[in-house]
Amino acid sequence: MSEERESMEFDVLIVGGGPSGLAAAIRLKQLSPEMSVCLVEKGSEIGAHVLSGAVLEPRALDELLPDWRDSPPDLATPAGDDRFMLLTETKAYKLPTPPQMNNHGNYVVSLGNVARWLGAKAEELGVEIYPGFAASETIIEEGVVKGVVAGVMGIQKNGEKGPDYQPGMELRAAYTIFAEGCRGSLTKRLFETYDLRADCQPQTFGLGIKELWEIPREKHTPGLVWHSAGWPLKSDTYGGSFLYMFGENLVTIGFVVGLDYPNPWLSPFDEFQRFKQHPAVRPMLEGGKRVSYGARALNEGGLQSIPKLVFPGGLLIGDTAGFLNVPKIKGTHTAMKSGMVAAEAVAAALAGDRPPVLESYPAALKASWVWPELEGVRNIRPGFAKWGLWGGLVNAALDTYLFRGKAPWTMAHHADHDSLKKAAEATRIVYPKPDGVISFDRLSSVFLSNTNHEENQPAHLVLRDPGKWRGVNWESFASPESRYCPAAVYEAVGAEEGNPHLVINAQNCVHCKTCDIKDPTQNIDWKTPEGGGGPNYPGGM
Repeated sequence: MSEERESMEFDVLIVGGGPSGLAAAIRLKQLSPEMSVCLVEKGSEIGAHVLSGAVLEPRALDELLPDWRDSPPDLATPAGDDRFMLLTETKAYKLPTPPQMNNHGNYVVSLGNVARWLGAKAEELGVEIYPGFAASETIIEEGVVKGVVAGVMGIQKNGEKGPDYQPGMELRAAYTIFAEGCRGSLTKRLFETYDLRADCQPQTFGLGIKELWEIPREKHTPGLVWHSAGWPLKSDTYGGSFLYMFGENLVTIGFVVGLDYPNPWLSPFDEFQRFKQHPAVRPMLEGGKRVSYGARALNEGGLQSIPKLVFPGGLLIGDTAGFLNVPKIKGTHTAMKSGMVAAEAVAAALAGDRPPVLESYPAALKASWVWPELEGVRNIRPGFAKWGLWGGLVNAALDTYLFRGKAPWTMAHHADHDSLKKAAEATRIVYPKPDGVISFDRLSSVFLSNTNHEENQPAHLVLRDPGKWRGVNWESFASPESRYCPAAVYEAVGAEEGNPHLVINAQNCVHCKTCDIKDPTQNIDWKTPEGGGGPNYPGGM
């Protein structure tokens, strides 16, 4: 028998307080001010879990709030000089900037600040926002999503209810919009319940690792947008860097590694630290101070990996569905637009003016500018997976300039967890030790993410079958999770004593979800911890 809980009823419930969820909330209240709209966010505040080294294309924001420039979010800096670099170990060569990466008219922003700013706009319109309120269970009755259970607190490590136990609350609505971001914990179960991935390609992902720096004013070029490909990654591994300057002296610098990489010895975190030592990069940071750190998985599958977007009682929007434009290195505008289109479909359905949301939302999204934008770049990311860096660059040039995004074929994706070679078949990578000035270790980095979890709660990272780890992860792949995790969550210990086993330091988790994606047998399950747990990114992130 299910536990009795208090219940609240709304017209629409939104799970997730990122740009897509907030855009949906604002659009709903613009269309129907009397509508009751609730938004829940697992972070301690709106923006606490929003991580992006962001250049914002304002197209969706212009449609949602046309006068936003009159009172913009803090630290919004007009994009200036675009630089696209190809790195070797010692040199940097400036390449022509691809048209998708032209940032004229865009803004370098703190995406966390954008989320906070949108949250304030939503509350002004009457949206009820509950931060620190993690949704841990979807309510499904007779095959229809009716809402979520959120705010469960006080369960102890042993699974028993502690003295401060709170059963949470049932938040019910006519429609529930899921805006959990990449690899949402509720959404991945909805994929299975409603077979939402039946007619699409596997999703492919990247891991983005990012730092925020303050640098000397004389080194700062407000609006600089700098990207690179090449070193330190091998040509068989997709990835690259971003470096954006904004505000008066802030730099957001980061590195993305495609999670379809084949070498189990590779460490995305250490590749990033090594990248910062490049002769073209280190001088931009010298004399500065690192002030924050974070990491996040990104959906990179694009058009062919978008799942079914609707199911009885619910909708998927934003990065939980996967609207990132990978060649453009932007997804906020498409995520926001998906939220706006979903809101319009829901408002019309509740008013009885249009067919049910199951029909109208996907059709309206395909008729919007989101679909042709993603369709035009659909073959670029899989080209790098198929042909590596050099073949991928040639394919991208042909697709962009010759076929103009209209090639008469669509390339396929593959599941990232299937891509690892056995450790014995791969080249071991030896990384330089961090210098503590430009490059750093994992634990000092996690400290800067302000990550915190209630110590006595059950671990939100679990092995579905603990017995698999030694026979597969250790013996075949030499514990890849101890390298791909950017937060020192996973440690293989006891090998010298002949008893290798895995220690999971769940308190370090920065919620990047990489382990849930990359584990070779999909044996690691990332679950939602208590609300408010995890990183707390500051305004510059």
